[in-house]
Amino acid sequence: MNTSLESLSVSLIAALGTKIVRQVEALSELTIEVRASDLKETMRTLRDHNGLRFEQLIDLCGMDYSTYGDGAWTGKRYAAVYHLLSLNKNRRLRVRVFADQDDFPMLTSMISVWPAANWFEREAFDLYGIVFEGHPDLRRILTDYGFVGHPFRKDFPLSGNVEMRYDPEQQRVIYQPVSIDAREITPRIVREENYGERA
Repeated sequence: MNTSLESLSVSLIAALGTKIVRQVEALSELTIEVRASDLKETMRTLRDHNGLRFEQLIDLCGMDYSTYGDGAWTGKRYAAVYHLLSLNKNRRLRVRVFADQDDFPMLTSMISVWPAANWFEREAFDLYGIVFEGHPDLRRILTDYGFVGHPFRKDFPLSGNVEMRYDPEQQRVIYQPVSIDAREITPRIVREENYGERA
């Protein structure tokens, strides 16, 4: 671990203590994992603690770990990953938190800590189905309001659940079950003789 990350790690342990479940350094970046029950208090500490000062939420994304490690994953399925920036200290930090339930993933909204979390949380809800408790306007942001399911979940069918088309008789857009057969996509390798040789 380089000295900058080591210094950050020491500051995090001093400020958060046992709230840190796991700390990982990879590719010159530090990631901490916290429990869902400690999320809001942890994030406020990361923002307000004088030794940390992570004033800015750069990104928040949902994750589905159900097929992680070629199916070897045995932990919780859904997580949110927060990317934080401290302009004051010129540091970055990644925070990961797993939702306690896989059948109805729910985490606390971070809008009161960083207002920028608003659209990020809506995106994670839309694409992964993670519900952010306390969000003032949690609705779809990328798919249309009639969309069925959450398209970034690993078990979402490649062809989707429904399709929409314009019906000239009704003179409006209608939804109907998908009319194409589900299939497994297998990459095809094309090898040409003499590929790469100059003529």
